[in-house]
Amino acid sequence: MNARTPHIPAVRRVAIALAASASALSLAACGVVDGIAGGDSSESPKKGDDITVGLLLPDKDTARFEKFDYPLIKKEVGTLTDGKGKVEYANAEASPDRQSQQFQKMIEDQVDVILVDALDAKGIASDVQKAKDAGIPVIAYDRLAQGPIDAYVSHDNELVGEVQGRALVEELGSKAASSKVVMMNGDPADPNTGLVKKGALDELEGEVNIVKRYDTDKWSPEAAKANMKKAIAAVGLNNIAAVYSASDGLADGVIDAFKEAGASKIPPVTGQDANLDAVQRVVSGEQFMTVYKSFLLEATNAAKIAVYKVQGRDIEFDALTQNSVDSPTDEGIPAQLVPVVALTKSNIEETVIQDDVYTVKQICTPEYAADCAAIGLN
Repeated sequence: MNARTPHIPAVRRVAIALAASASALSLAACGVVDGIAGGDSSESPKKGDDITVGLLLPDKDTARFEKFDYPLIKKEVGTLTDGKGKVEYANAEASPDRQSQQFQKMIEDQVDVILVDALDAKGIASDVQKAKDAGIPVIAYDRLAQGPIDAYVSHDNELVGEVQGRALVEELGSKAASSKVVMMNGDPADPNTGLVKKGALDELEGEVNIVKRYDTDKWSPEAAKANMKKAIAAVGLNNIAAVYSASDGLADGVIDAFKEAGASKIPPVTGQDANLDAVQRVVSGEQFMTVYKSFLLEATNAAKIAVYKVQGRDIEFDALTQNSVDSPTDEGIPAQLVPVVALTKSNIEETVIQDDVYTVKQICTPEYAADCAAIGLN
């Protein structure tokens, strides 16, 4: 089953995402709580500020989890609880078994609520049920877990694919219909992958000629590189007009394959996550675009939803979960789906720099100084 989002025509949704800055989206979303719900709820809190939030993140290879998500969630929990709340944190380091063990420990430690970014969305359902049996709410973070979860916080993953696909079609312009495009999708075990793929296909099918399609186990850049080498051998190096790549990590592998094949120019390649190396590739022209998803908005609102759930602040909780999603095991799960922004050379300053994700100095290292100067980034 797919996430249900408010019905907005795909073209209009993409236009909104392409035009909006991440900061503006953040302010608008924060206004939902501040403007509608106010600072206090009329409900009597179930628990005070002495809250322990269990946070389970999936890996350390994805830079955002250690650098942004954990620190932002920890900071927001402290702010919401006047410094009395705390975060018990564990990272699974890409091991579903380790994540299950970490989940069990948090249940044993009797944390008040668990935020989990599941490595194995289906396999973790039994752990979610155990938490439910122990009276511990579980909120799925970034990926939709199965089992009786209480809420879901992520980005609009179908919109991610739509933004990528639309950007690629627009870049190809009048040549789109005759353009041979390779599609490098994410991990089929990740519940987000199907949504991203659906959004991309909504924009690409009928507009371009998709000549090769690959799924990429565990979002592996090495696997993407190997698949891209196969595509180049089958289609021809100079016959590939563009590559739809579902993430920045996959884009890295794709671009490496082109370089090793001796490409004089890399065709347009998409991405997702706005990793620092991807932003630098966008600056240099090696990568056409990436999708910037506000870590600040996702992480801080996940912390709010967790704290409000434990404290019984239903008005604030409802204000932040106005979407609804279905999983294979449950329907009508309260959700917040954060909008996304297409990041290209033209809006780096208005997105990741303005939101303090990266500084100009971090992006414009000596290797990229000339490219930064060429686009006025200094």
